[in-house]
Amino acid sequence: MPLSTHILDTALGKPAARVGLVLSQLQDGTWHELARAETDSDGRCKSLLGETPLEASTYKLRFATAEYFTSQKISGLYPFVEIVFEVKDPKQHFHIPLLLTANSYTTYRGS
Repeated sequence: MPLSTHILDTALGKPAARVGLVLSQLQDGTWHELARAETDSDGRCKSLLGETPLEASTYKLRFATAEYFTSQKISGLYPFVEIVFEVKDPKQHFHIPLLLTANSYTTYRGS
């Protein structure tokens, strides 16, 4: 489980379930899709890569937030959120959480 994510809707005070995710890797200046997934009922996606090992590289995690906001009957400002991050030591676990509201978001490296 080298890479995981979690989305918390901080305005509603609950996990953001069923949000679509796309993981891409930057290779020679071009993004290449590696995986697609969806957050579970607890807003988590525990294994984005499955059995594929994490490499030292630059990655992008795209969250399809428009569909989530629509399902909550909320008008959101961000139709999607992209988080680009760099893995220097692929032996470590990378947890990339997203704290989300209809008009703001923030992220950090979790544990």
